[in-house]
Amino acid sequence: MSMWKNIKNKFKKEQPKPKAKKKTPMDIATANGEPYINIVKMDVDFDNVGDGAFEMEWNDIFVARLIKAGYQMKPNDKDSDIVDRWFQTVCRNVVMETFEQQEAMNPGMRTNKRDLGDGKSEIS
Repeated sequence: MSMWKNIKNKFKKEQPKPKAKKKTPMDIATANGEPYINIVKMDVDFDNVGDGAFEMEWNDIFVARLIKAGYQMKPNDKDSDIVDRWFQTVCRNVVMETFEQQEAMNPGMRTNKRDLGDGKSEIS
């Protein structure tokens, strides 16, 4: 009986070994105990370029850091709400920094007033 088993095993196809799943940067960061955030995709409405959306991925360690930093407003906040709150703060800071730089580079608006007579003035 064992002879038949040997013959059977000789002609048996080898089962392909399952390939090891390639670790993503998020998997690596999580395994190292590091926070992770990444913008996966960005969409822009080309009919109204002021509208758009970001798709992000993050790990639990990143969310825990945001909670510790005060981005959780309610105990039942979803992770996506906490991350969105953080992202809004980042965007707001970028806008404010750009505005402050622009204000520093441009002198204040000048107003010229010219008396036209009869109690009338031209302001430009």
